[in-house]
Amino acid sequence: MEIDEARSLARSLQKLLNEAVTLIDESRPVPDLVARVTGHLSCSLRDLVCVTQTFRDWEHASLQRGVDAYLAARGGADWFGVSGQGREHNDTIDLLTVAAHGYDRYDVGAVDYATTAVGPDETIEVVTFGLATTTAPDGAPAVIVLRGPAEMFGREGSRVEVIAASRESATAAREEIERLMRANDALRGQILTFGVSEHRGNSLVTFLPRPALGPGEVILPDGVLETIDRHVVGIGRHAEALLARGQHLKRGLLLHGPPGTGKTHTVRYLMGRLPGVTIVVMAGTAMGFVSEAAALARRLQPAIVVVEDVDLVAMDRSLSDEGSPLLFTLFDAMDGIGADADVTFVLTTNRADTLEHALANRPGRVDLAVEVPRPDARCRHALLRLYGAARLPEADLERLVDRTDGMTASFFKELLRRAVLESLDDGSEDVSGEHLTAALEEMLRGQEALTRTLLGAPHDSHDSHDSHDSYASDGLLPE
Repeated sequence: MEIDEARSLARSLQKLLNEAVTLIDESRPVPDLVARVTGHLSCSLRDLVCVTQTFRDWEHASLQRGVDAYLAARGGADWFGVSGQGREHNDTIDLLTVAAHGYDRYDVGAVDYATTAVGPDETIEVVTFGLATTTAPDGAPAVIVLRGPAEMFGREGSRVEVIAASRESATAAREEIERLMRANDALRGQILTFGVSEHRGNSLVTFLPRPALGPGEVILPDGVLETIDRHVVGIGRHAEALLARGQHLKRGLLLHGPPGTGKTHTVRYLMGRLPGVTIVVMAGTAMGFVSEAAALARRLQPAIVVVEDVDLVAMDRSLSDEGSPLLFTLFDAMDGIGADADVTFVLTTNRADTLEHALANRPGRVDLAVEVPRPDARCRHALLRLYGAARLPEADLERLVDRTDGMTASFFKELLRRAVLESLDDGSEDVSGEHLTAALEEMLRGQEALTRTLLGAPHDSHDSHDSHDSYASDGLLPE
């Protein structure tokens, strides 16, 4: 046989083989899964178009809400799933193709669901693998596929796929789903913080309850709380009018002072003062997500980003994901928000001296710095009444005020708890001056020096340890 004859024979055999494969494929029954998709789209499998968008793990609840809103408007709320081994490893189009050729048996199955948080005490069910038939905004048939993260298979993020006969239809549906997702964002109006998954290091979101504190529960020097309130709450209240007059909305507030004086307590007051405002708390490992937090705040404005113990961030020499020290990443995030955004950055620190140089070299990040000092006599008197000594005679209160010069709000809170414990041990219904005096004597003993330091009291002659109170913090995050 000559070479040309061999080539001709090979081509003929290849053609015959292809025709045989096509005949076998066409004679094979179409799997129900494939038929359900192609039948709805009135399109062959080879002509389908799939448009995909992936979101962060913690956006899955918002994506579910967006898809639900889309299906409510366009119809098609009946979900169906996929059964078959290894389905998690394939994109939907690949999965349908494999099923159509009979390489693996995939068929219509149950929808996969998971439960995810949408608040400190609220959860919803989300689809982690499911399909729904619907229509695109132009009326063309479409199929929505919703898939959640699957760490065990190496897949991060939640994903929506829109399958249609044309790219234009699929893209329009995907864009409308994202618009509805943003309009129904599960994070809007919540207090939240970022964390890190113990499995793959991806970001997680934890919801925190909103505190309820009245102005009478925040003991500060005269005029201080009013100044803070006007800067944070007042600007937000008049946002539209300020923009109309050419004024910027973004603001930075620095609360500085010794530990235990009420900086975190003041932040809690602001959280309760602004119901419906999104608040992102950054502390500890959450600082690694400061760029995500800033972007989230801009999208969900009005919003507040709280950065606790920013002096520790200034001293941290580790690099962020952007490759720069965390403090400069924070500054860049503050700059990137934009002056017209109704976003407040609230920074707290026990050591303003570690920040002054950096802030002075990059002006405009903080436009109000407020000292939260150790309570004076009037504030100490108010703290005693606030924490439970309101029934004591004025003379007893004055003696306690005189003996607690330099002590902090944290000290008074612990003092009243110990006094209540004294009264319980004594079998009394109420706290008396004697109970408070006994508790105070206990806390002023030499062996309680470290306790006083940890509660923010100043270093004194009774202390036997060097003071490290610069690093004390009440903390907004739950233990």
